[in-house]
Parts: sequence; structure tokens; C-alpha cells
Amino acid sequence: MATFVLVPGGWKGAWSFEAVVPLLERAGHAVHALTLTGLRPDDDDATVATANLDTHAGDVLRLLDRAHITDATLVGHSYAGMVIAAAADRAEGRISRLVHLDAYVPRDGESCWSSTNDRFRDVFAAGAATTGYAVRPPQGGDPRRRPHPLASFLQAIRLTGAFAQVPRREFVYCSGWEDRTPFAGLRARLLADPGWQVHDLPTGHDAMHEAPESVAELLLG
Repeated sequence: MATFVLVPGGWKGAWSFEAVVPLLERAGHAVHALTLTGLRPDDDDATVATANLDTHAGDVLRLLDRAHITDATLVGHSYAGMVIAAAADRAEGRISRLVHLDAYVPRDGESCWSSTNDRFRDVFAAGAATTGYAVRPPQGGDPRRRPHPLASFLQAIRLTGAFAQVPRREFVYCSGWEDRTPFAGLRARLLADPGWQVHDLPTGHDAMHEAPESVAELLLG
């Protein structure tokens, strides 16, 4: 039995994995889907304003402690690639597998802001214009999305090298939005890295809702 920890991307909560969780559980695995600090419905303005990448990595580490998890598969979607990288670097060997699901795979000193493309930098800047600390969700998506802490997009990650020692590291490239994706260059970089396994899915960015069976099949592989 594997233990999956599912971490949502920007603006989203644990609900973003709602179609995948039962498929993994039905296969006999333990599954924990997180809602990160600042994205919970009852989080106040101060919580949103002060949450950053370190806060979100801490959310993952506290779950590992609380649930006594010592052999986890961390799955991070989009922004959460930053989160699972930071958490794995600090988890002291408790992570056996990383799956970056159409997600950033940072190097030391990079941030979500520095790793993304101009389109998403514009989304972040415009979304934060009202408060200066919370990025409004882009228009047209799931109404459950919430303003995302700007500091978590901006904070540079600090990696000691432990992240690169996780035994199994995988990147999933969603090819169905190639006109907008910030991950094409990352896919090319990781294809050339023998430490990474790269998968392609013919979906848009929100693969968990578009093709939950395909996502679950990949995770169970």
C-alpha cells in the first residue's frame, strides 16, 4: 500500500483532487489531499498575507508528522511543484516518490514567479493589484477557487540537495494547452536528465478533472 499526499496548485484546495482520490483509495492506498494555508475558507486576511512557500512546505511536513507517514508519494499540481520540492528537501528521507503534475520543478534560488512565463506573471500582478498580498483567481474557473497568497508565488526556494536524492522523480506534461503552458522548456530539460521520468498527457492543465482516470492510472503505475 502506498501513501499519497496530494497538493493543489494556485487558488485551489483539496477539492481539486476530488475525482482522483476515490480511484486511488479503491486501489487500496492511503490518500491525503491538502488545502494549503491561506486557501482555506475560514482563513483571515492576516493568514493570507503572511503565507509563503515556507508556510506551504510546512503544511506538508506537519501532515507527515501528524499522520506518522514515513514513505510518501508527494503529488503537486502546478504551483505545488514548488511546495513538494521544498517539503521533500526538508522531509529527512520520508519521501520515496515525487510526481510533478504539470508543475514547476525548481532549482535552488528559483521561485514560481521566476520559473513561469510572462502570461502568468501578468496574471499574478493583475490579480494582486487590489490588496497587494492576495492574487485573485483568473476569470472563468471553478467558483471554489480562492485568492492565493502572493508571497508564495514570489518566494525563492532554498534546496540543500536532498530534493534531488528522492529515489523516484516524475514530471507529467499536459500537452493540451501548448499555446499557454509555461512548462515546455521544463519538459525538454527533464527529458535530458536521467534522474527524471517524463510522462505526457493529452489534456489541458487541469488534468485531475479532465482525465481523472488517466491521472490515477499514472499514479498507480
